[in-house]
Amino acid sequence: MANDVNRLIDMIYERIEDAKSPALKPSMSMVDRDELLDLLDELRAQLPVEIKRAQELLSARDKFVDDAKRDVERMMRQAELDAKAKVSDSEVLYAAKEKARQMVARAEDRCRQLYQVTNEYAEDALARTEEAVQLALDEVKQQRVRFRSASAAKMQEQRDKLDGKAPAQEEDDQEV
Repeated sequence: MANDVNRLIDMIYERIEDAKSPALKPSMSMVDRDELLDLLDELRAQLPVEIKRAQELLSARDKFVDDAKRDVERMMRQAELDAKAKVSDSEVLYAAKEKARQMVARAEDRCRQLYQVTNEYAEDALARTEEAVQLALDEVKQQRVRFRSASAAKMQEQRDKLDGKAPAQEEDDQEV
């Protein structure tokens, strides 16, 4: 999905870079406003997909942790069953209890490790998604500012040219 967002940003860049300049305004570019707005709408539609993907990752992490907890419980029940089967001798009973305790400790350690790794992975995925979304948003904002600035400058330039021609035409009319 991040590729789709990047592809849309690239397409917007291309449209702006490939924009043609009017004959009398070489420093100004004309773009198809509807086409760029359509691309921006599509970009806006893609961003929630990225967020949904991050939420799915969190959901998968939670399911993974729940499965690990069930495995720990199953291993604990199995350890208890193993211990009860060896009740005949106190030494065997002690060994079984120790083994069960070790299994539980290992299972709990493994659960903690898996939980930590899953959290780190989800955090990293969310951070990368957040960065991609922020970069895309910043780029769109920058392009809007540049576009407005260039447009305003060209409008002022045209006004200045028109204001400059009006007095000159009046003088030419008076001489004739």
